[in-house]
Amino acid sequence: MTSAMFKFPNPSSRRAIPMSSRSESVDDTLLPVRMLNEFTYCPRLGYLEWVQGEWAENIETLEGTFGHRNVDQPDRKSFDAPEKVDEGASDKGQVTSEADQDGNPSSPQLSSLNPQPLPSIHARSLTLSAPAEGILAKLDLLELDGTSATPVDYKRGKLPDVPEGAYEPERVQLCAQGLILRANGFDAREGILYFIESRRRVVIPFTDELIARTRQLVIQFRQTANAGRLPPPLEDSPKCPRCSLVGICLPDETNLLLRMGQRGSDKGQVASDKEETLNETTSDSSLEPLPPDTSPPVRRLLATRHDALPLYLQDYGLSLGKSGERMVVKKKGEEIKTVAIKDISQVCLYGNINVTEPAVRDLATRGIPICHFSFGGWFYAVTTGLVHKNVELRIRQFEVAAQPAPSLELARQFIIGKIKNCRTLLRRHLPDEGSTSPATTLRDKLLWQLHEYAHKAANVTSAESLLGIEGTAARVYFSGLKQLLKGDGSFDIDGRNRRPPRDPINALLSFLYSLLTKDLTITLQAVGFDPLLGFLHQPRYGKPALALDLAEEFRPLIADSTVLSLVNNREVQAHDFLCRAGAVALTDAGRRAVMAAYERRMQTEITHPIFGYKISYRRVLEVQARLLARTVLGELPEYPSFQTR
Repeated sequence: MTSAMFKFPNPSSRRAIPMSSRSESVDDTLLPVRMLNEFTYCPRLGYLEWVQGEWAENIETLEGTFGHRNVDQPDRKSFDAPEKVDEGASDKGQVTSEADQDGNPSSPQLSSLNPQPLPSIHARSLTLSAPAEGILAKLDLLELDGTSATPVDYKRGKLPDVPEGAYEPERVQLCAQGLILRANGFDAREGILYFIESRRRVVIPFTDELIARTRQLVIQFRQTANAGRLPPPLEDSPKCPRCSLVGICLPDETNLLLRMGQRGSDKGQVASDKEETLNETTSDSSLEPLPPDTSPPVRRLLATRHDALPLYLQDYGLSLGKSGERMVVKKKGEEIKTVAIKDISQVCLYGNINVTEPAVRDLATRGIPICHFSFGGWFYAVTTGLVHKNVELRIRQFEVAAQPAPSLELARQFIIGKIKNCRTLLRRHLPDEGSTSPATTLRDKLLWQLHEYAHKAANVTSAESLLGIEGTAARVYFSGLKQLLKGDGSFDIDGRNRRPPRDPINALLSFLYSLLTKDLTITLQAVGFDPLLGFLHQPRYGKPALALDLAEEFRPLIADSTVLSLVNNREVQAHDFLCRAGAVALTDAGRRAVMAAYERRMQTEITHPIFGYKISYRRVLEVQARLLARTVLGELPEYPSFQTR
């Protein structure tokens, strides 16, 4: 595959097609001037959008789309381009006539000398390219007077109070459009920026300095793309809060982790039973947190939680269709529920649920996945739109997965995070040393054992040893978890069993682990990973190995905690389970109760143990997936597993 195979069918689209790999040149790929604008504003932003194909909406991007609604509609006017500029012609708009009979080009003539001048024309949504400059653009509006061309670019905001009349990214983008017009034979000496909110036009002359700066930025962008390394994030920049990609870029979070200089596998978050704090480390940890006075606070630049929520459908005979901007749920032809599409993050189907083709197409177009489960809760498929464009990440993912050493390093972090979070759950809920309960001695023993297993996991040298430690730690953990379950004995548990579960607790765990795996599969795919290729779990047909990897550290925090809430608050009882030939499964009512409790847990806001701001567990999954991507791509030295205190 060569970079020439990547084309831009819609050059103005902000979902740019990424490059194929780090080793391939992008010199023969035309650079959209919209991406040049982003690179001038922030090199990291330009790389994320053009090379990695990232994109996210916010209020400002939506306002910009709305403001462009008229000029984005191409008109049906036809007109011929002037004769193309000779490569040796100056930038003053000269054009070249046809060659004479001997093959020698005739003398250049200015377009103004054309004996039949072209009429004045206003053209909207015009796509042109300049291969010699290596750029292409979709012009909002082109004002033509003969062969004199003036590009007009629409901007959503107010007219800025700066001497140049506009900020550099806008001036560079407009100048690039002028260069494209010159390459196509037009005489383009200036451009116009129209600020929608101020309703003001600003004339931007295409000076020699601006042209040189534009060409320099084109070269720099190509060099950055060819280098195959994401530029560093801006430091405490006022540009970040208004950027739509801030939740993808994670500038403050990345800078903090780089400053912390994580070098060891143990983050040092296992301390004494009563005095665990973020700044305490174990003896084998190489993590040294910054002093409070030298570590700037991490700004909460991403939303605490997602506005959209999953839609669960499980009753027999249901169908899902589309009506306008809403999804309509029907049962036997009768409408029972409608939900606004903007409020849906995913659709989860249990059993035989019919979905109309218009609904599938609209959900796929909007990036809303459809998750397919068996009636018993087994997650087996997901319907999405086109795969994420960040092929760079998937190439690197496969490279790392093929190497034992880096794969083991990541696997260690997953297991260390799991063991520490298991220990935290038991430490929070088992009676402490001041209690007279006979479980006190057990508590101290379990916490000490899990602490030791976390220490051993940080020093293993093989995947087999790591799996052995994980299995032993899990047995210790479940022996403590059974002490936390209240009831009359109907919810006793003797270790973990599955396929099929043989007791109500394991039935709950299996169902919740399936929900967690589903959410992580969706999240990892949205980030750009291949969820089927992991670093800890071995690849197997149909198994989302990477989702299972990342689920390890969240099992006790999300799934196991939800089980405790369901059982101890009597949200599920014995009649919510079916026992057939020793296999235990949830009833319809039981599944509904579990889904509700799981979504409450995912919406719970917690204080991030490293970054210090409050976000929901569902948002935490996304942050961790993006930090894993940064680690795989080499920006972060070590994956920081999520460990609560």
